[in-house]
Order: sequence, then C-alpha cells, then structure tokens
Amino acid sequence: MSSTAQELIPPEAQEPGGGRIGRTRGGRVRRLTGRDKAVLSLMVGIPTLIELALVWLPTLMSIGLSFTRWNGLDLADIRPAGTENYQYITQDYPPFWPAVQHNLMWLLFLALIATPLGLLLAVLLDQNIRGSKIYQSIFFAPVMLSLALIGIIWQLFYQRDNGLLNFLLGTAGTPQAVDWFGDSSVNIWAAMIAATWRHAGYVMLLYLAGLKGVDPSLREAASIDGANAAQTFFRVVFPAMRPINIVIVVITIIESLRAFDVVYVINRGTNGLEMLSALVIQNLVGEGQVIGVGSALAVVLLVISLVPIVFYLSRTFGKENRV
Repeated sequence: MSSTAQELIPPEAQEPGGGRIGRTRGGRVRRLTGRDKAVLSLMVGIPTLIELALVWLPTLMSIGLSFTRWNGLDLADIRPAGTENYQYITQDYPPFWPAVQHNLMWLLFLALIATPLGLLLAVLLDQNIRGSKIYQSIFFAPVMLSLALIGIIWQLFYQRDNGLLNFLLGTAGTPQAVDWFGDSSVNIWAAMIAATWRHAGYVMLLYLAGLKGVDPSLREAASIDGANAAQTFFRVVFPAMRPINIVIVVITIIESLRAFDVVYVINRGTNGLEMLSALVIQNLVGEGQVIGVGSALAVVLLVISLVPIVFYLSRTFGKENRV
C-alpha cells in the first residue's frame, strides 16, 4: 500500500503492521480476523455448553427416565415401563390433581393480585415522591431473600399461639386462634400471600425500569390531545412497555409453576399444600424414591410451563411481524 493511501485511512482503521481491518467506508464489517472468530466462538460456545449440560441434558434424561422403572441405585436395574408412570400419576396417585389445582390457583393469584400490586407500586414510585429510593429499597428487600427464608419469616407471622397475625386479631393463645399453616382449608391462601410479598417487589422493579424507558414525548402528546392520567397510562404508556410485559408474563408463569420453597418449609408440600414441584422432589429424593414417577411428574411440569409461554410469545411476536 502506498504512503498516500495509507495516510487516507483513519488511524483507528489501521492495523499495527500497516494493514487494514475488515471494514468498509460505511463502517460495515467486511471480514473477521482469526482472533475475532476465536473470541466469538468462546462467547457463544461456553454459554451454549453450560446450557446443554445444566438444562437440556437433564431435561432429556428426565424425559427418558419417565418411561422406565428404576430405583436410582444401579444402572443395570433400569427397566422399560412405557407410559405406566404417566398412567399411575393421573389415575392412581392421589396428590397429583390437587397439586395441579394448587399450581393453577398460584398462577391466578400471582397474575391477578401480585402482578397488579407490583405495577401499582411502580406507578406510584415513578412519581418522584419524596423518599422514593427508600420505598423502592423496602419493597425490593424481599426479592433479595430466598423463598425458604421467606417461608420461615411468614411462619413466625402465621404461628397459631404466638404469631403476630393472631395477636392482632386477639385470638393468640385461645381456642379461636387460626392455625394458618396447619389448617388445610386456609394454608394455601396464606402461602400465596407470602409468595406475593416477594413477587410484587420483583414486578415493581421491572416495571420501574420500563416506565423510565418510555419516551416522555408520548405522554406529552397524549396530554396535548386531552387524555387524563389514567387514559395516558393504559392507552399510551402501558402498551409502550410491551417488552417488559412479555418478561412479566413469563416470570409469573414460571414462578407459579416452580413454587416449592415456601410450601416445603411449611409442611413439605402436604396437607393442603400439594404442589407439582414438591411432588417431584418427594419422588426423586429420599428413601421412598421412585425415579420413573418423579421424572414423569417433572415432564408434566415442563409441558405445563412451556405451553402457555410458547403460546403467549408466539401470539405476541406474531402480531409484531404482521405490523
């Protein structure tokens, strides 16, 4: 390359040896160096291998084991079972259908109570009120706690004889005291309220980020057109947060189906708190483990979680493509 041509090339587009990197004048990448390819391969390959090892391989193994009988000790004892495990859990396993019902209740409660509560908190804290950062920290604090610890905290709140709730109701230490976690007719509602305490803070944080990202000109245009605050939010701001709404829907479905820690801390997922995730653990871990049945329950949980997520995402992105 001549010295004149070399001078016309910007310094940032020159290689140390006097060559050029693979870019055109428009700034588009024309070619990748060997080093770039190696870096990209590592950036894509390592996460892919981790996901394969920790997500897809166990998933495929669970699907395979759901069609077998195995005691979990000797690989030589694995025997094919066909669909017997699925027939057993749907026809002869008493906790299965109550667990499905409880998971659906959990989903509806989070979707209709916890998520709107988190949205309300986000809208209120987005008004730049005094002490907004402090309130955000208070409402977000439960998100940083594990669900097992949350279960322990709410056990103290719901305790029959010395719990704060019965104390406030004036029934602590009396025969009228409600055993919130021991009574199978009310413990599912008590557990869902405990889960809402954490979920609402998580939703609040996500919606706060979404509200900060909405273009202020949209609100100004709505105000000029005569829209009030409610109309501006529901017709302009909320639809503009579609990416956040998608994330919220997926997270809410996942949280409702993977609910395990709270109920397991309370009573190991029994006596009115049967959940699919708890049934999976009960059959895969412990002295009475039945690997085939536990794997079949895990596959059912996987299918139930994937169906609504795939349906919602396909409809959402399908609308965007049509537009």
